[in-house]
Amino acid sequence: MIVVLRLGHRLKRDKRITTHCGLVARAFGADKIILSGEKDENVISSLKNVVDQWGGPFDIEYRKSWKSVIKEYKAKGFKIVHLTMYGIPYEKLLPKLKGNLLVIIGSEKVPAEVYDLTDYNVAIGNQPHSEVAALAVLLRSLLPMPSFSGKIKIVPSERGKRVEKI
Repeated sequence: MIVVLRLGHRLKRDKRITTHCGLVARAFGADKIILSGEKDENVISSLKNVVDQWGGPFDIEYRKSWKSVIKEYKAKGFKIVHLTMYGIPYEKLLPKLKGNLLVIIGSEKVPAEVYDLTDYNVAIGNQPHSEVAALAVLLRSLLPMPSFSGKIKIVPSERGKRVEKI
């Protein structure tokens, strides 16, 4: 099981990026995203609508305290993985990133305590980049692409957009 923890969501600044974090988590095979920071019903509703229309399973949850989430998942035996450009290159850590994972992605400046609470501080690259990109690369490296059955699906085509209702 892979659960993504989005730290420090800010209502006025992060709604698009947090939504994209949830979209990537779902599309690339994570089981759940937990949002912390300011509660944003619009982001939660938007992600739930995607699951309803495009398929799941994928859970969305809000938790005020990111620290309690980390402690809870650590107690459940999950490996705690923090995606940060300051970490160890992910290619070196992939063999250790098996089993149940809590993958932490930041928003605002990540508290220093997060670096100490994790089992692995993992870098996709050591240059500034988006947490959305980092999450996609990590999940794609760990999991096969999932298939979904929802109310609608894309029909691949060389040109144009084809969407079918199921």
